[in-house]
Amino acid sequence: MKIAGAWLSNPSTQAVCAALATGGHQVFFVGGCVRNALLHRPVADIDLATDAAPENVTNLAETAGFKVVPTGFDHGTVTVIAGGIPHEVTTFRRDIETFGRHATVRFSDRIEDDAARRDFTMNAIYATPAGDVVDPLDGLADLVARHVRFVGDAHQRITEDYLRILRFFRFHAWYGDPDTGMDADALAACAVHSAGLGTLSRERVGAEIRKLLGAPDPAPAVAAMAQTGVLAHVLPGASARALPVLVHFEGENPPSWVGRLAVLGGEDVAERLRLSRAEAARLAAIAADIGSMRPTAVLGYFHDAATARDIVLARAALFEAPPAPDWQAEIARGAAAHLPVIAADLMPGLTGAALGARLKQIEARWIASDFTLTRAQLLA
Repeated sequence: MKIAGAWLSNPSTQAVCAALATGGHQVFFVGGCVRNALLHRPVADIDLATDAAPENVTNLAETAGFKVVPTGFDHGTVTVIAGGIPHEVTTFRRDIETFGRHATVRFSDRIEDDAARRDFTMNAIYATPAGDVVDPLDGLADLVARHVRFVGDAHQRITEDYLRILRFFRFHAWYGDPDTGMDADALAACAVHSAGLGTLSRERVGAEIRKLLGAPDPAPAVAAMAQTGVLAHVLPGASARALPVLVHFEGENPPSWVGRLAVLGGEDVAERLRLSRAEAARLAAIAADIGSMRPTAVLGYFHDAATARDIVLARAALFEAPPAPDWQAEIARGAAAHLPVIAADLMPGLTGAALGARLKQIEARWIASDFTLTRAQLLA
């Protein structure tokens, strides 16, 4: 079997492979680029595996005129920049000792050793620079079956890095078959080791939750997280009940991971996931207006269209009632509305706090009229 794609045949990428091969070394594409190419999905990151030690990779790449960044040199990884494209090149390795995210590794010249230390079988599929697939762990069969399975013993893989618990659910949301269920051994291991999630940085957890909730339909994976106790460790107080309803009501609208996060709820969500200020503000705005009585057009007036959309859909999901047929038109109508009175219209008679209070009063009357009162009526 072969893979193909513009990313694979890119002259810069092939030049990086040729530089390593010139030194007599094996070189393979591996991980997401191979997996996505096999699924005919876009390829974003290019990862390479080789039997060349990191110092040899550096020398060969620099000799070929490429910039090299020692992103994880001690653990065998350097990034080769060619044609403006980063290529993460990692030496074959095997674990000698593992403790959490960190491990003592020994470099290897065997692809089998490298495959055995990866997380999921579908991420342990390799391809030569010519695109020929090399599959030491039968990951291709799992990929075709859309079966997310840990390499080797699931308990061992998880204790090497507890983030793999969240990665398991995220990969199921993106690549798994929702109709065949999840790998039983993996689910059991995730449940047993779920408390280990507390050892992870909140930034890493937040990054995984963003990716998970950005999947086309993360509801089955999140429901499994709740059943195994994983969701309670990540977001105490969260509930997965409304998420499948939200996904249904989203229809053809692009998914919003923040809107989906809002219907999950939970305690101190912004802090637990280390959300940015903008993300936290948007989440708070959605949460504040879910239970409000503001009409849809008013939501469009006070919020940007995307936030208003999230509020309408979140309301629908939590109350299990579809939004009104014209909800998108109402958001647009509210977003296009502009208060016909400005501060200058009230001056010089009013200034300071009195001016602000009067404007607020006029705005409230105008909104209550469904944006119909004219400037003259508002100033009368």
